[in-house]
Amino acid sequence: MSNTKKIALMSTLVLLLAVTAIFNFVLAGSKNATVDAGGSVSTNYFTSFRSNRTSVRSEEFVQLDSVIASAAPESEEYKAALQRKQELVEIMEDELVMENILKGLGFSDAVVSINGTEYINVFLNTSELTEDMTTQVFAALEVKQPVREGYVIIMPINAES
Repeated sequence: MSNTKKIALMSTLVLLLAVTAIFNFVLAGSKNATVDAGGSVSTNYFTSFRSNRTSVRSEEFVQLDSVIASAAPESEEYKAALQRKQELVEIMEDELVMENILKGLGFSDAVVSINGTEYINVFLNTSELTEDMTTQVFAALEVKQPVREGYVIIMPINAES
């Protein structure tokens, strides 16, 4: 297969994935939308965040799979794509475990986003964040990954459950 055909095929696949992600987001947003007393519709922050994160990761997996399929198994490009795919899988597993641990601490919902290997963003469904809560969150995160002060951002998000 020529490079032009490969590029056209990959572009088409990325476009289809983007359309699928948009439909997924729209349908998930409408299903999880709630009507408040004023009659306006609001989407749960945590549901939207997870949906967007899943869409972005799905796109990245498709791109990595296309690189893996088109590159020679001994090439650096192939090895780098495989390594990045494995890193993403490990990050996804760590995020899921951390989110479940935080929910086990009593938060009604939580989202953890790991950027690379250093930065961790934590969004908790709470209106107030105390020092004790922060300490509990740091301890919970260290179960899966070493945490350095200054590399973790903990944000309270008061979302409807």
